[in-house]
Amino acid sequence: MADDVFKALADPTRRKILDELAERGGQTLFELCARLTNRHGLGSSRQAISQHLAVLEEAGLVRTRREGRYKFHDLETEPLERIADRWLKPNGRQS
Repeated sequence: MADDVFKALADPTRRKILDELAERGGQTLFELCARLTNRHGLGSSRQAISQHLAVLEEAGLVRTRREGRYKFHDLETEPLERIADRWLKPNGRQS
């Protein structure tokens, strides 16, 4: 699982997607594409962003939900917290 998270984080476009979802969750693919274009100058197609979202979802970093015909994307931080705890709190020690 950690390997999937690191693979997902290795791509700069996917990191920008996570930044956008951290700032404002519950975005559709259309909203994400518009924000990535306007704020980061990324000209990626909707299909390319959709593929990036699939990698992030597979790694557990993005959660999706459907409402009617819309699909919303939200950041899921639990996989990142597990990785951070691996080094920051070894052997289950709490600070």
